Parts: sequence; C-alpha cells; structure tokens
Amino acid sequence: MTLFPKALLLLAVLTLAACQNPNRYGAGGAGGAGAGAGGYVDTTGLGDPNDPRSIAYFNQTVGDRVLFAVDQSTLSPEARTVLTGQANWLNQNPAYAIIIEGHADEQGTREYNLALGARRAAAVQQFLISQGVGAGRMKTISYGKERPIEVCSDESCYSRNRRAVTVLSAGMGV
Repeated sequence: MTLFPKALLLLAVLTLAACQNPNRYGAGGAGGAGAGAGGYVDTTGLGDPNDPRSIAYFNQTVGDRVLFAVDQSTLSPEARTVLTGQANWLNQNPAYAIIIEGHADEQGTREYNLALGARRAAAVQQFLISQGVGAGRMKTISYGKERPIEVCSDESCYSRNRRAVTVLSAGMGV
C-alpha cells in the first residue's frame, strides 16, 4: 500500500472515531432524562456517588483509606471506625473483592518501607476479617514509598502518604 491510500484510510478511521453516539446520554440528550437522577452522568466508571452500592459511594462516603502514625502499623481509633464502615459495606455488597494497598512516606529505605506497607495492609486485612469479611475476597500489596499521593519534604505530606487504601473490584476474582 502506498502512502496516499494509507493516509486516506487513517483519515476515514479518525473521522468515524470522531462521530458522536447520539444515544450515549440516553433519550433526553446531555443532562436530560437519560442522565439519571439529578442529571448525573458517570464519566469515571465508578458509579453514582449517591448510589450506596457504587464504588464512588464507597470511596467518598464510607472512606477508602486509613492513615498511620510514623513507623506504625497499628490501627488508630479513627482507622477502626473507617474500617468498620468498610466491613459493613463489604458484607452488604458481596459481589466486590478488594485489594488492600499498603503505603509509607518517603523516609527510610525502600526495603524498610515495603515491609512497613505490607504490615499496614495486613493490619487492615486482619481487621476486616475480624468483622466478617471473607479472606478469599482480599489480597494485599505493598507499594512502600513508591506511590506517594503528596510529594514534599514535610510532615503534612508524610502524614497523607502513611496509609492503607482499600481498592474495590467487581467480581470475586481478585
């Protein structure tokens, strides 16, 4: 194939890809009757944050993370409150499996922080199991200091990076 037919084919593909799907917002168009309650359109794939069965609801209302003190994997009273809510939600929504991510701040060696993240994830897992969530629905992973959500060299950042995050996935195959 020469350059001209390839360019023409590429242009045709791009033109088709640019076409709009007239029904993507439902029968009412953008923000209309097909947009759901209150005009909500899910652009994240996490569901409506007002739907108590959605991932967005879990993340925003129940809470998807707990924080830890420096060099600790012990659950604080605040963490236990969040995890109790997570356990209740998970027990009411058995179709979801979870991955518990353990994280650390940037202080310390990579190896130390990977081990600390693993202990944090395990502490969350054990608490959820004690609240009746099936162990077969859970996996843990440690990212140590490799995935910070805040990057700076002061306590305000460090404190947000010392965390465990519960990530939902639909279906039991984690």
